[in-house]
Amino acid sequence: MNRQEQHIILKRWFAQYKTEMEETARYLFAHPELSGEERLSSKRLATFLEGQGFAVKWGVAGFDTAFIAEWGRGEPIIGFLAEYDALPGLGQAPVSHLASKAGPGHACGHNLLGTACAGAASAVKTYMEKTQTQGTIRVYGCPAEEIVVGKIRMNQEGVFDDLSVAVTWHPFDRNRVSYDIWQAQDVKNYTFHGISAHASKHPEMGRSALDAAELMNIGVNYLREHVADDVRMHYTYTNTEGPANIVPDIAATNYFIRSTKRSRTEDASERVDACAKGAAMMTGTTVDIELVTSNWEMKTNRPLAEAFYEAMQGIETPQYTEEELRFAAEITEAAGLPNSSGIYFSGLEPLEDQPVPFSIGTDVSDVSQTVPTIMLSAATMCKGTPLHHWAAAAQSGMSIGEKGMFYAAQCMAEGVRILLEQPEVLRCAWEVFRESDS
Repeated sequence: MNRQEQHIILKRWFAQYKTEMEETARYLFAHPELSGEERLSSKRLATFLEGQGFAVKWGVAGFDTAFIAEWGRGEPIIGFLAEYDALPGLGQAPVSHLASKAGPGHACGHNLLGTACAGAASAVKTYMEKTQTQGTIRVYGCPAEEIVVGKIRMNQEGVFDDLSVAVTWHPFDRNRVSYDIWQAQDVKNYTFHGISAHASKHPEMGRSALDAAELMNIGVNYLREHVADDVRMHYTYTNTEGPANIVPDIAATNYFIRSTKRSRTEDASERVDACAKGAAMMTGTTVDIELVTSNWEMKTNRPLAEAFYEAMQGIETPQYTEEELRFAAEITEAAGLPNSSGIYFSGLEPLEDQPVPFSIGTDVSDVSQTVPTIMLSAATMCKGTPLHHWAAAAQSGMSIGEKGMFYAAQCMAEGVRILLEQPEVLRCAWEVFRESDS
């Protein structure tokens, strides 16, 4: 069977199931669920995969909403990483103006992400059946990505250990191989405990937890001058109560501490802890430090990046109707998006020569430390649209987002086809993976 005939198998699958993929993505959009609560979303994706002939196992790594859908036998073992959790407070109708809805919303496009992974895996399964290609296809239903927990716990439980490669993608405003170093992160809660007192009559009896929290944050702000350029430290207050005439006996903050290297993140994290402990000493309070979650940076893989870039070059990028372009123009104006060019979408971007430091983190990074991993990006929103924003949610629920989803699924399927037909690519990927550990 020549390459053209192989392409036709994948193309026919996508033509046959395009509508079902769109309906699945719309269902997830209409039923957004928070991290760890994705019962309807995970069930819908699992049902889709069961209909495609996959066997589904639930309760992975102790998550009620995690599953593994598997077909085939033997190696290579290809794992698709599907996500489907939504973000709190970002419910939005799929319209070109702010139309908030109560509850969570898919402002990170995970309704598209999970559906595309399920579709790509199903297309590859059909291809392997028709070409009698040996191997195993798995779709990992991964909950709780938005709180950077799901894949970390799954990875710790060893569920990815026997994979030959892990494949995923993420919605963005452009089409490219995500040859990026996503950040290593520590997420921490700091809770200060003091002594309550009347702030005017008996101030000497009080020990202000709020003072401690403020002094900690001042210390961290001075610390910023003495960390590496890529280190980021963000904080917010999560709890302090009472009127101003009462010395607060409790105050809490949440911190994200991150960089593109785990060792730099750990160093900054320890120094932030020292600021907290010092603030507690200065104010006669105590502090509890809780590590909420922690992840590694992304380990990139050049052979996989090149193979999947080749795949993306062979798939036509989405074409947009006048109505969709008008939607993009309207939402750009309504949301004040930073795009003055009037060009709302573009084609495939070139593959960078070197990995690109990236400004956000994901639990996919921990998988990349266990097995060679590839991530793609596809435009599910017009240029300038930020993630975790109502404009991203709006486009995730309509045809612009769905076109990007469909494109991503085709690119992932074609990339896996290359791996199956050219096993030397996987061998090289593992050589690079192991060399990076030495």
